[in-house]
Amino acid sequence: MKKKENKSSSGLKVIPLGGLEQIGMNITAFEYEDSIVVVDCGLSFPADDMLGIDLVIPDVTYLKDNLDRVKGFVITHGHEDHIGALPYVLRDINVPIYATRLTMGIIENKLREHNLMKGTKRKVVKFGQSINLGKFRVEFIRTNHSIVDAAALAIYSPAGVVVHTGDFKVDYTPVFGDAIDLQRLAELGKKGVLALMCDSTNAERPGFTPSEKTVGKTFDNLFEEHRNTRIFVATFASNVDRVQQIINTAYKFGKKVCVEGRSMVSIIETARNLECIKIPDNTLIEIDQLKNYPDEQQVIITTGSQGESMAALSRMASNMHRKITIGAGDTVIFSSNPIPGNEKSVTKVINELLQKGADVIFQDAHVSGHACQEEIKLIYTLVQPRYAVPVHGEYKHLKAQAKIAQNLGIDKENIFILSSGDVLELDENSARVTGKVPTGAILVDGLGVGDVGNVVLRDRQHLAEDGIMIVVMSLDRYNGQLVAGPDIVSRGFVYVKESDELIEEARQTVDEALQKCLDRGITDWGKLKNTTKDALSEYVWKKTKRRPMILPIIMEIS
Repeated sequence: MKKKENKSSSGLKVIPLGGLEQIGMNITAFEYEDSIVVVDCGLSFPADDMLGIDLVIPDVTYLKDNLDRVKGFVITHGHEDHIGALPYVLRDINVPIYATRLTMGIIENKLREHNLMKGTKRKVVKFGQSINLGKFRVEFIRTNHSIVDAAALAIYSPAGVVVHTGDFKVDYTPVFGDAIDLQRLAELGKKGVLALMCDSTNAERPGFTPSEKTVGKTFDNLFEEHRNTRIFVATFASNVDRVQQIINTAYKFGKKVCVEGRSMVSIIETARNLECIKIPDNTLIEIDQLKNYPDEQQVIITTGSQGESMAALSRMASNMHRKITIGAGDTVIFSSNPIPGNEKSVTKVINELLQKGADVIFQDAHVSGHACQEEIKLIYTLVQPRYAVPVHGEYKHLKAQAKIAQNLGIDKENIFILSSGDVLELDENSARVTGKVPTGAILVDGLGVGDVGNVVLRDRQHLAEDGIMIVVMSLDRYNGQLVAGPDIVSRGFVYVKESDELIEEARQTVDEALQKCLDRGITDWGKLKNTTKDALSEYVWKKTKRRPMILPIIMEIS
């Protein structure tokens, strides 16, 4: 009996703290007895109803509560949805970070911005290398993605090996570096893999994802067609391989390249320092040097392919950019697909550019960085896992991958679609969800982390929808009589100059309600405020069928 009890307590626990049911905020804890290893630590971007919020980061209460057992962060690649929350999380969970060369370079840029470089231990890991972290050993395996130096992880524990693909595709002809190490994945599969956690982003798409190199040919054709125009290419800042191909094509056509957008400049500089991108001499120029070259010799690579309002392309499209304006005769190539939810913003920017007379190309100049169905099948066939745990995607993507795994012969009972916070306990003989840990989203607004919650968001929504009415009144400290007011100030409710009558009637309504209270000897501020709210709310609803936020302010005068 005692032996069995010991066995159940020494299972491997896989605990996703974010990143499931959504694209973004990827973070997963692997726990075995006294050791916890955390894979990735990403952020997500705010939904439309999160007014004024800049970023969303995962709730890592579980890691804080078990801080003495957390051995380190192991990072698969340098995209924001995998590294963006590190500067915020490291303040509470200061443990070492392990990542490949370019991934670490991008992380270090973030740490510098947040003054965390001195206090954070970092180790650059090479492909094929393993690191020991408590009861775990983690091996970095080369994969391909839309950023250089992406890694899959083999996570060894006494309970067995878990292979985590990270974000990946199978690219036999990558722009930089070597192809995905399928041989190593096959070797692991032969030895026996307990579970596979595989990227699900494109699990609904049949076939294979084309090689990144195919985009290079597309650029050659587009540059040939638009040889006599100034060319703008909008893409993701982190897609270093894409930038490399744009530079290669520009060089072929004798054009000069300018990189614009803070995040783009920062990542390209890091990639250049680490020799992850090769730029021919005299090809890259600063934005101030553009005026020295005719338009047809200029290529501007910019951020803003997702229609972000403050990104360089959006500012150029709306004449808000300090140094560059897009106009008739310019060609703009969108080298990305809109992320779900961004379609409206992208269309808005495209329309603005077309209205200005620019030629806009937004088809066929992009390939995905994620594996389609046939590549997912290949990985499953090589790794031959006992259990399948689809990751990275909305529920429909996870479900699509579960279906693939089932078609490949994995028992339905051995496929786990987890929710963030689920504790999946695994060993050779069994796997089951045994509990739940606290998870959630922490909202970042300016310098405030977590100080804006649901109540504040609800208030912002209310203000955005119906506006606010502020009622100001002054009471005599000694006899409780109304000395001044009530005066009404409104914002976002009605235009006051055209609604004198409405505001005056509202003031009278509040005045009458207050006098009734005061005549009855009620001087409690709480009751007076509630009376004000009720009377004004009822009047405004009757007159306008709107419910603005009502804020009574009482001042005491002696």
